Amino acid sequence: MEGKLSDLLGRAERVLERLERLFPQHNAVDWKTTIAATWIHRSRNTAFHAVTDLDPIRLDDLLEIDRQREAVVQNTAQFCAGLPANNVLLWGARGTGKSSLIHAVVNEFADKGLRLVEVDKRSLSDIALLAEGLQNKPFRFLVVCDDLSFDANDSGFKELKSSLEGTIFATVSNVLIYITSNRRHLVTELAKENQQLQEQDLHGAEAVEEKISLSDRFGLWLSFHPFDQDQYLRVVQHWLGFFSKQCDFSCVFDDEVRTNALRWALNRGTRSGRTANHFARAWISAKSLERLTQSESLNT
Repeated sequence: MEGKLSDLLGRAERVLERLERLFPQHNAVDWKTTIAATWIHRSRNTAFHAVTDLDPIRLDDLLEIDRQREAVVQNTAQFCAGLPANNVLLWGARGTGKSSLIHAVVNEFADKGLRLVEVDKRSLSDIALLAEGLQNKPFRFLVVCDDLSFDANDSGFKELKSSLEGTIFATVSNVLIYITSNRRHLVTELAKENQQLQEQDLHGAEAVEEKISLSDRFGLWLSFHPFDQDQYLRVVQHWLGFFSKQCDFSCVFDDEVRTNALRWALNRGTRSGRTANHFARAWISAKSLERLTQSESLNT
């Protein structure tokens, strides 16, 4: 019996080795020249993979979220200065600048040694291992998981909670976790669970408390909400100016632009920074192409 089990394990090892040869291997990241990387997890191999196309967005491009921007900048500045800082949960409506704010902060503090490591939900169990591997490097790292949420029966949140509670984060001073999510508590809250809580069902209340306790592990919570109409239009104007410079095209914010910007947001069901950026990109590009086509027609 033992011989058959040993043979089976040997075969499994060989299959894993063959499968891993199908995937490209990543060299160690040079953090002196690399600002951002992703964490690649495999059964027999974990590695960092350098990211060369980090969003170049700057803090000045993030309008109408002044409170959130100031809080994240302050927390990150403390972190880069070697002072105590908090893990951060950025939650709220889609497209309102959560991920962009993190990228802008990394761009702002990169020359002070700040680096970004992106992990996906499946790799949350590696966070403690990842942090331990970074603790002796002369840089400051933001471990970022974007758009994170857990289903009601998803036990993955326990892995992240365990990592945040573990001793490794009590000793590693150069790693913080920044999470973005559409949900304040990261986990789906069911109506029946709220009903149980109202009825003072002891065990039900404990179950709900277990699910929402993960967000309590983040020292800084920041909420992001959809823009009102005036906020949205101000952000549209900003991005129209930005893309006008790129395309060498002068754009006047008149009634036609305003009407089309509002219609664009209506069609997408949200007024946000992302919606404003997408409209401005499409509008300026269309007008620039129209001008180019007219110019070519005159020259033929």
